[in-house]
Amino acid sequence: MSTDNHQIVSRAEWIEARKQLLAREKQFTRERDQLSAARRALPWVQVTERYEFERPRGKATLADLFDGKRQLIIYHFMFAPDWQAGCKSCSFWADNFNGIVEHLAHRDVRLIAVSRAPLAKLTAFARRLGWTFEWASSHGSSFNHDFAVSFTPDELARGMATYNYETRDVRSPELPGISVFYRDGDAIFHTYSCYARGLDMMNTAYHYLDLVPRGRDEGERPMSWLKLRDEYGA
Repeated sequence: MSTDNHQIVSRAEWIEARKQLLAREKQFTRERDQLSAARRALPWVQVTERYEFERPRGKATLADLFDGKRQLIIYHFMFAPDWQAGCKSCSFWADNFNGIVEHLAHRDVRLIAVSRAPLAKLTAFARRLGWTFEWASSHGSSFNHDFAVSFTPDELARGMATYNYETRDVRSPELPGISVFYRDGDAIFHTYSCYARGLDMMNTAYHYLDLVPRGRDEGERPMSWLKLRDEYGA
C-alpha cells in the first residue's frame, strides 16, 4: 500500500470520516456485548469422564486443573506426541498468556494449555520460549479427541472428521481450539468451545495488526509469514 492509491484529505475531512467509522465501531461494540451475553447464557453439559493429565506437579484429573478456581479455560495447543516442536500458530496465541494468567486468577479463572505430547516435550518447548503458564499433557487420554481437536488415523485416512461443529476434510492430526469449564462442588460442566476463526479474538497481536493501514497483510495463505518468536532472526 502507498499514498498513490489512498485518499489524502484535510484534517477536518479526516475527523468527519473518523466520526462516521466511530459510530459503526460503537454499534459493533454493543453487538459484541450482546453476543458475549448470549455466549454466557448457553446451556451446559456435565462432564462425567474422568480425564487424567500429567503436569509438572504430577498426575491430575480435570477437577485438579481448576486449582481451586470455579472457572477453567483450556487452550488446546497443537502438539502431537511425535512432533519435535509445538505448532507455530498456537505459539503465536500462547505468547499472549504469560502476562494475563494472574489477572484471570483474580477473577476466579484458571487458564492453562493442554496438548497430547508427553510432558517432557511440553516443558522443554515452554522453557525455550520463556513461557511460565501451566501446560499439561493429555497423552494417553481421549480428552483431545472428545473435544474435537485431535483426530484418529482412521479419520485422517478418510479425510473426514468433526471440527468446529461440522464434518469436514481434516488433514492434520491436531487442530486448535479453546474450551471452557465450570466447577460446582464435585460437578464439572462444559460451557463453551470455539475453534478456527473463533480463536481470533484471543490473539492480541492480530487486533493490533487490524489497526494499521496494511492490516494483517497475509494474502491467500494466512500465517505463512509466521515463525516461532525466537526464529525471526535465524
